[in-house]
Amino acid sequence: MDVQTLFFMFFGGLGIFLFGIKYLGDGLQKVAGDGLRDLLDRFTTNPLMGVLSGIVVTILLQTSTGTTVLTIGLVNAGFMNLKQAIGVILGANIGTTATAFIIGIKISKYALPIIAVGTFLIFFFKNKKINNWGQVLFGFGALFYGLDVMGTGLKPIREVQAFTDLTVSMSDNPILGVVIGTIFTVAVQSSSAAIGLLQTLFAQGAMTLDAALPVLFGDNIGTTITAVIAAIGASVAAKRAAATHVIFNLIGTIIVLILLRPFTYLIEMLSGTLKLNPEMTIAFAHGIFNVSNTILQFPFIAVLALIVTKLIPGEDSAIEYKAVHLNEEFIRQSPSIALGQGKKEVLRMAELVEKGLEETSLYLKTHKKKHGEMIPQFEDAINNLDRKITDYLVQVSSHSLSGSDSKLHTALMNTIRDLERIGDHMENIMELVDQKISMKVEFSESANADLDEMFDLTIATIRQAIHALNTDNVDEAKAVLEKEIRIDRMERELRKKHITRLNQGECTGTAGIVYVDIISNLERIGDHAVNIADEVIGEE
Repeated sequence: MDVQTLFFMFFGGLGIFLFGIKYLGDGLQKVAGDGLRDLLDRFTTNPLMGVLSGIVVTILLQTSTGTTVLTIGLVNAGFMNLKQAIGVILGANIGTTATAFIIGIKISKYALPIIAVGTFLIFFFKNKKINNWGQVLFGFGALFYGLDVMGTGLKPIREVQAFTDLTVSMSDNPILGVVIGTIFTVAVQSSSAAIGLLQTLFAQGAMTLDAALPVLFGDNIGTTITAVIAAIGASVAAKRAAATHVIFNLIGTIIVLILLRPFTYLIEMLSGTLKLNPEMTIAFAHGIFNVSNTILQFPFIAVLALIVTKLIPGEDSAIEYKAVHLNEEFIRQSPSIALGQGKKEVLRMAELVEKGLEETSLYLKTHKKKHGEMIPQFEDAINNLDRKITDYLVQVSSHSLSGSDSKLHTALMNTIRDLERIGDHMENIMELVDQKISMKVEFSESANADLDEMFDLTIATIRQAIHALNTDNVDEAKAVLEKEIRIDRMERELRKKHITRLNQGECTGTAGIVYVDIISNLERIGDHAVNIADEVIGEE
């Protein structure tokens, strides 16, 4: 086989293999529904449940990287604390071994028929569920077909003297094997692909077990790099979660390198006793390594959390997405108390709205990235609480309520809607600021000063509306109405000033569009503040 054909077959096979894993994972996720995030959210109450959830989600996604990135997103969003995240990451390391075991089954000769069946289910049925199963089968077949093509391209490599010398060096120096495994996994961004390649080389006799095992451990370290990349720019807690993944795999690799001889002997003994094929031998080595590593380090989750907290200091700025005050027991025992708990959660949602608006104001003034990144997090948290509180209050309404409780229930339902809409306007302003930055639009000094004044007045109006709701203070609610009149007046005045600046050549048309849209969003936020105040006045 000439060198060009070898390279084409190897890289083409690798591409088909990676596509197969991705397509298989996407298909499994669709079959499982969109509940993977909810699964991690609901079933990670303690580290052990986190491990089990991590295993399940990783098997469904067919990638430990995907699970880790999803976990980092949940930590960043405040859905999960660090200890829960560490449990999920430990589980992800076990779950990722599933791909190696699938490869070990050795059904490459059936790859094309499996692809054909998958294609038939995708193209000849209109049912979404059948299409999703077709995607799973197609991805499954593509995985084996890609592996087979890649293996064919690699066959001549065992006759290359340089590669033979390299494997001998890896046998004598395991650290070299770890480094090579790490580099290759980082390059292809998939530990499954790296381990699949390793299984193929070992099956063809191109590598000994002594050389293959250190590369396997390096693959486990390399898979943590994507998580590190995902944590860049995320919250302190998310960075700590990514660091935990790296430390966990590093510690595991150091331990197993110290015990490399007995570990190699164990794998050889298992392979001989169970009569495993070469691919399955590597799969068992991978599984035993990750399961043992998890069992050894599981009791020290708190210590791992402490280490990464010391390594990555700083205040955790993650927003608490989860509802804090909602307890369904109250609904059954006392709907009136449950309603009070609902009000507490609405007030917490209102606090998030207020903080989100403050971040939006700072982003407009400073254009600093850290403020811009916080706004979508606040918006997501507001949307999540909107759903949770609404569902809770709907359950409360199914019980008999007194006249005053019924009025409060209506007021809270209406307030939730207004708070959610304020979150939308907040995000609109963020997008307008992004547009301002990308188009290099500059406002005049007088325009900036007017905008700051209107923003401060809007935030003060929202703050007072929230306080009025909290204290049921009608006088404060009426003061909100007066402030909103000032916001309306200011919006009209700022529009007139903008037209004047435009006529005098002090402002460009593009700047004017952005400017007018921002003050329009602020005026609408003021309207929603009035709606909240009206609920308080209405309760009088």
